[in-house]
Amino acid sequence: MRSHYCGQLNETQVDKEVALCGWVHRRRDHGGVIFLDLRDRDGIAQIVVDPDTPEAFANADRARNEFVLRIRGRIRLRPDGTQNPNMPTGMIEVLASDVEVLNTAATPPFQLDEHGKVGEEIRLKHRYIDLRRPEMIDKLRLRSRITHSVRAYLEAQGFLDIETPILTRATPEGARDYLVPSRTHPGEFFALPQSPQLFKQLLMVSGFDRYYQIAKCFRDEDLRADRQPEFTQIDLEASFVEESDIMSLTEGMICQLFQEVLDVNLPAFPKMPYSEAMNRYGSDKPDLRIPLELVDVNDLMRDVDFKVFSGPAKADDGRVAALKVTGGAKLSRKDIDAYTDFVNIYGAKGLAWIKVNERAKGIEGLQSPIVKFMEGIIEPLLDRVGAEDGDIIFFGADKTRVVNEALGALRVKLGEDLDLYTQDWAPLWVVDFPMFEADDAGRLAALHHPFTAPSCTPEAFKSEPAKALSRAYDMVLNGTELGGGSIRIHDQAMQRAVFEVLGIGEEEAEEKFGFLLDALRFGAPPHGGLAFGLDRLVMLMSGAKTIREVIAFPKTQSAACLMTDAPGEVSAEQLKELNIRLRPKAQQGGNGEV
Repeated sequence: MRSHYCGQLNETQVDKEVALCGWVHRRRDHGGVIFLDLRDRDGIAQIVVDPDTPEAFANADRARNEFVLRIRGRIRLRPDGTQNPNMPTGMIEVLASDVEVLNTAATPPFQLDEHGKVGEEIRLKHRYIDLRRPEMIDKLRLRSRITHSVRAYLEAQGFLDIETPILTRATPEGARDYLVPSRTHPGEFFALPQSPQLFKQLLMVSGFDRYYQIAKCFRDEDLRADRQPEFTQIDLEASFVEESDIMSLTEGMICQLFQEVLDVNLPAFPKMPYSEAMNRYGSDKPDLRIPLELVDVNDLMRDVDFKVFSGPAKADDGRVAALKVTGGAKLSRKDIDAYTDFVNIYGAKGLAWIKVNERAKGIEGLQSPIVKFMEGIIEPLLDRVGAEDGDIIFFGADKTRVVNEALGALRVKLGEDLDLYTQDWAPLWVVDFPMFEADDAGRLAALHHPFTAPSCTPEAFKSEPAKALSRAYDMVLNGTELGGGSIRIHDQAMQRAVFEVLGIGEEEAEEKFGFLLDALRFGAPPHGGLAFGLDRLVMLMSGAKTIREVIAFPKTQSAACLMTDAPGEVSAEQLKELNIRLRPKAQQGGNGEV
């Protein structure tokens, strides 16, 4: 039906006859001549319809926004003074000889041009219309270019694209599973995969050596701007590799991707131990574009007459840290109160601060409600953080975890609010993660997943598992974790030892992971891999604010689809087939019992 896409037209094609198909983006009637802006996925072309083509003119006259048209006509240069150099097709127009209305359209629920402003809820409800907007088309086109580049790179490196199952069994990977009832096995359930982790390891045992997949994953967890219940991973695994092999290969992939798609040459990827990242930035995914760092001041605060500081400074699990903001003394009390409310979200009980107005005057040159407690340590404190006139110093004092989370988040917010960025892109590798983290009850949980290999010997691991470091590595870009991976456990005895530390007994291990433990007995090679979050990667590269902007049909933050009204109820007949009986919903009022 068409010979060209609208966005493909240019002045080199003058006098060429073309056939175009698309939607009416805008219609204008200028003194008996009708102008139609016709839009398709590649762009917009201006169509001119004269009255001397009566049938075409009549169809153009009844056309309205979002009508679907087929246009035939001749390309010509726009008259002098009417060109639009800001538009790819702005030098030409199509003089229509035929206008065919392929379909009419109701008035859309929101404007699709650059002047239309509409809430996200309406956009998601009518996503098929929202996706017609050029900016949404551009984002999904970019996503396609990214996956094409990734596939080409990995296949050139000898990786095979292999699909893994969507229906599998529940395995503990840090989030709740989405469960699927089995009709043929009454009372039993499949689980949708949180990742292809175990299957890709089994492919390494099978000898495929290099695997990759653009894989759908599912996690039933609380959502944020960069989370969805279903998301996409660039998943890969290789055999006979060390950490440096995987890191070098994937770093090359990301660098080539940015160069090909954005014409950006990423800077070097420094390596930073997890402990250093947490100590300096309060985060295991630090944004290195922001020149702010947390500074430990525990030793200075141990003996101050201010228990808010001295208590955490003396505690084994406590931390007192300072965050100096150059030029931050200009912040108003209202600004500081807003930042105090912000850190409260992360468990901080408050936000102490000192403004350095004139350092040469000592305490008299400082402005703060806490300086009266600081006599004797002011100069060492200011020296340690490198404070100068016009700076502000924020303090966090609490358990180490709370201080890191609160000041780490404050550091990022200050960087954004005050535009402190020193560069456009700042990648790094975070390495030397602990194998485990302890919950409030002291129970150990895998920091990544239980199939990550420790970096110590089996003997050292078994003697002090809580102190073991892992062979894990995360790629971070601009404060976002792009991907995480590790060298895996390929020895059955070590895998059993990790399960034991995690409280997974022999019987439970056999029930949940018997197939993996069995496979490790039959010549499993050393292997490792990495999984990138494709949605996050596209979000960063497109400049979008959330991953919902780069997914064709995303869910809301409550894991619902407004367009299809999913999830929804199913019929009693379907439930009966699945041997499922629903508990009655609690009645409103009364004691709420069912």
